Amino acid sequence: MAIEQRHIAIVCNYELLPNRIGGMDYFFWAFDAACKKEGIAVDWFFPNTANFKEYKNLNIIPNTEQSVEAHFTSYIAHNTIQYSHVVTHFVELCTSFYKTIKKKQHLKIIAVDHNPRPLNGYTLQKRLKKRVKGILYSQYIDIFVGVSNYTCNAILKDFGMFLKPKTITIYNGVLLKDIIPKTAQRTLVNPRFLVVSHLRFSKGIQDLIQAVVRLPEVLKADLIIDVYGDGPYKAVLEDKIKSLRLHSVFAFKGSVNNLPSLYKDYDYLLQPTHMECFSLSVLESLAANIPVITTPVGGNEEVITHGDNGYIFNAKKSEELAELLEAIITGKQTIVGPTRPLIENHFSIEKMVEGHLELLN
Repeated sequence: MAIEQRHIAIVCNYELLPNRIGGMDYFFWAFDAACKKEGIAVDWFFPNTANFKEYKNLNIIPNTEQSVEAHFTSYIAHNTIQYSHVVTHFVELCTSFYKTIKKKQHLKIIAVDHNPRPLNGYTLQKRLKKRVKGILYSQYIDIFVGVSNYTCNAILKDFGMFLKPKTITIYNGVLLKDIIPKTAQRTLVNPRFLVVSHLRFSKGIQDLIQAVVRLPEVLKADLIIDVYGDGPYKAVLEDKIKSLRLHSVFAFKGSVNNLPSLYKDYDYLLQPTHMECFSLSVLESLAANIPVITTPVGGNEEVITHGDNGYIFNAKKSEELAELLEAIITGKQTIVGPTRPLIENHFSIEKMVEGHLELLN
């Protein structure tokens, strides 16, 4: 059976949702288009199919009844196609899945790690399990890709330093042309804030609520914090806001498709997260000339410089965030100047696509 050198598979545990189009969707579309331009055919294995936006141009092979790993394993077992590369996104690293497909086909496996780690690290039992998995299954993965330097270091910490020669960083990037930059001067007193986040406990929005509680009442009168996103923790957050009588401050806007054009209507992005890998919402906000207030987790400090294009406060420290918010609301602290050039020069989606294409050579 002849190997088709220019045919690859992307195995991606990422649900395709028309009401949640974000940075990774734009990357998938741009990467598929770039592959086609290079004469590379791509089969996409997602949990579900889609025909909205540019997904109508992708060759998606979905299966809602199995995990993406089980579906792909079954697919190559029952079809004669031979891939030259398999790239995984949002798929657990160092499992028997990689051994199985490596045994079935002669191909190169590239595993991309998007997964954040807990703020205080894994338990000893989980650390030991990951180290054993690294010994057993890392040999079947040809390249480990971290979406930030933090992620690469986490891969080595999880599975073993012996993986360093085949672990590289390719930063996440954003589609700049769709992000409308703020050109008006930022509001110095009573600026507008937004949150862009999946609503779960680890995103720390409950800490933001507690920080607002600590603010003097006079500062809450005109305070606006719009929250974009959805998730399983939304009801808890809404109940907390109601019980604390902060409904005039927080507004839940849900998941929207026009975020790239909305950032410019605000002055700061708030991201009180406990765990992160490399946040696309941070990159998008900076690309819109909106500074970011966030925590030193994941790769945040690889893009945010305190006092330059944003502010860093310690995760879970609502009192620290409250002090920072008070200084910003009263105009005692502010970010001056554009934040977009950093993203243009280092974190564009074009650079991201270029880096992933080079792995296929």
